[in-house]
Amino acid sequence: MRWYAVFEAGPRAAIDGVSALEAAGLTGWHAETVRVSIPRGAPAARRPGLLVRQTRRLRKDDVIQAGLPRVRPEIAAVRAALWAVSDRQAATVMAMAVQQRLTTAEAIGRALLDIKRHRRRKFLERVVLDLLGGSQSMGELDFARLCRVYGLPRPDRQSIRTTSKGRVYLDVYWHRYHLFVEVDGIHHVKVSAVVADALRQNDISLEADVVLRVPLLGLRVAEAEFMRQICQGLVNGGWRSQAA
Repeated sequence: MRWYAVFEAGPRAAIDGVSALEAAGLTGWHAETVRVSIPRGAPAARRPGLLVRQTRRLRKDDVIQAGLPRVRPEIAAVRAALWAVSDRQAATVMAMAVQQRLTTAEAIGRALLDIKRHRRRKFLERVVLDLLGGSQSMGELDFARLCRVYGLPRPDRQSIRTTSKGRVYLDVYWHRYHLFVEVDGIHHVKVSAVVADALRQNDISLEADVVLRVPLLGLRVAEAEFMRQICQGLVNGGWRSQAA
């Protein structure tokens, strides 16, 4: 179908968006139509299962010419996010491209610089910062702001605890309500981090404190759901919300 799409769309066509990511090896996602980009002014074919769009942003260097002509993964990830039906879908496809090592967060960030005007651009910039893994402090600041927005009590941030593995630093802690919240960047999906995080969480839970994990990406795409869980954790610990 991808080769058919390229042949039908013309000699300067290239698979783009999620279709290009799938051609690069993306798994766990299936596009119902094949997305193809062609330069501005080229005739656009109309065929069932084929979506052809003209674009000003289709430079020769943007396309991998060996084999099936397809847009480079970092550019395809940005365009897939711009074309996504929701912010949640946009963030997910970018994260999957990085997690499956089709590209890097740095490369996606550079590709995003070419997007000068788009309603989702600022959102994608924040997602890229999350994917870069260097934005833990930004995540904590965002979380503190969300606590104020949702009327939650002010937490004790960056608490230090001693566990069987030594001293550990925890992102957010309400000592009075025995509730920890860990804000996880994308580096927590690595196998070594998953094991260490689980051991640390279990040590804390054995001391009768509750630990909730909030992916930093979750603050972007499922804010209300995660904040509702945190509110419930505080209530279970003895806090009574005025709003409730």
